Amino acid sequence: MVDLGQDDSASPILHVDMDAFFASVELADHPGLRGRPLIVGGQERGVVLAATYEARAFGIRSGMPMAMARVRCPSAVVLPPRQDVYRRVSARVMAILGDITPVMQQLSVDEAFLDVSGARRRLGAPREIGAMIRTRIRDELGLAASVGIAPTMFVSKIASTRAKPDGMLVVPADSAVAFLHQLDVSALWGVGESTRAKLAETGIHTIADLAHTPPATLRARLGVASAARLHDLAWGRDPRRVTPTRTERSISAEHTFAVDTSDQAELARAMLGQAHTVARRLREAGLLTRGVAIKVRMSDFTTLTRSRRLDAPSDLAREIYRAAVALLAGVTIQRGGVRLIGVRADDLAPAASTAVQSLLGEDDTQQRALESVLDDVVRRFPGSATIAASLLTSPEERPDVRARERAGEV
Repeated sequence: MVDLGQDDSASPILHVDMDAFFASVELADHPGLRGRPLIVGGQERGVVLAATYEARAFGIRSGMPMAMARVRCPSAVVLPPRQDVYRRVSARVMAILGDITPVMQQLSVDEAFLDVSGARRRLGAPREIGAMIRTRIRDELGLAASVGIAPTMFVSKIASTRAKPDGMLVVPADSAVAFLHQLDVSALWGVGESTRAKLAETGIHTIADLAHTPPATLRARLGVASAARLHDLAWGRDPRRVTPTRTERSISAEHTFAVDTSDQAELARAMLGQAHTVARRLREAGLLTRGVAIKVRMSDFTTLTRSRRLDAPSDLAREIYRAAVALLAGVTIQRGGVRLIGVRADDLAPAASTAVQSLLGEDDTQQRALESVLDDVVRRFPGSATIAASLLTSPEERPDVRARERAGEV
């Protein structure tokens, strides 16, 4: 590790990243579990969403099948995810960051960039601001955050990763290139396993190797655009600025079945709950969706996606559900059945500035009022699964009812 020094005067960009966010929120609510390996995710057939550092010591990582995680650490405590709780805690984290500076760009539920250039006179040097942020998050929420401080967004994000867990790393401007050049080339944005293998064939293993490779060689291996971008990053050049606005690209919900199923009624019920969840999150975020997509993962892990545009932007579960089940009708279910199903709202737009006209013959006022009641129930009773299928479609439109009709049950 190079000596990074203490001069942070030209390093106004902070990357704040919560440590093992979902798991840390659970530990804050269940302090008796501290020190034990803890996993947040589906029970038997789901995947790991988050793991404490005690669990990570066993090789458990996000995205790993839960069955594999249980084999690696049979003693781990597994808790189901509570997405509504995580979003509320995230909002409090972002409110703390917003108190520091309005020049904040939220990347996800647990990380954000800040440009503190305008906050120095009021709050001090970037190093002092980073320490303040970590203290406030710990004191007010009982959570740990790691902070990277650097002259650019790219370097600050790498710095926060190197600072984990529960640390802070300052990269002065005059040390940024030396800091980067000691790292493996995979630390560069856009270098996955495939690109890394291509670079290794050329003898490029570190960022320093890439930085000193002739641009023509990089272009031959990676193409013009990728070669230029990676070469700039390798020399610490990142012209992007922290943008204090962020629009969600999509909002989704998924469900992994305990047993693979081909039952259309069960698939429809899962989509019904997901449509409500997605619609509630849209309303909470003040967004409308102009497109709906579904994801269907078969028993052999073959995954299909289908999408369609809505006739009019909406934040109603009824409309999302209608589109989702129509898409599902076009999917051929394999003999082994469905392992996972999901609903996603795409092409989002701010509700306040998007003109919406109800479809001919339909009045959304009553429907929105009914769904808002359900929103209130979920907010008052976190974790509840209150869903009124009758609020979404008439009985003759519901796939579960149609399936029962075909079977002669109704």
